[in-house]
Amino acid sequence: MSNIDFSKDEKAALVRKVQLYFNEELGQPIGQFDAEFLIDFVSRELGAYYYNRGLQDAQAALSARLDDIQDAIYQLEQPTDIRK
Repeated sequence: MSNIDFSKDEKAALVRKVQLYFNEELGQPIGQFDAEFLIDFVSRELGAYYYNRGLQDAQAALSARLDDIQDAIYQLEQPTDIRK
């Protein structure tokens, strides 16, 4: 998996969310540098777990859609004298 690079705006939004969480939930203010450092750590050390779960979810969604398509195709079959 390659590194995930966030745009400047995305990174700023993530920093604000981390700062808000630390302040509201932990009662601990956190600076921009520390919030960026934490985001980088979480991305590097935990990101692959979330990425892999996303891939599993995408595979499950695709599989369900393919099952629906197979069912739709089966319903289009016309009866013939040949048995399967």
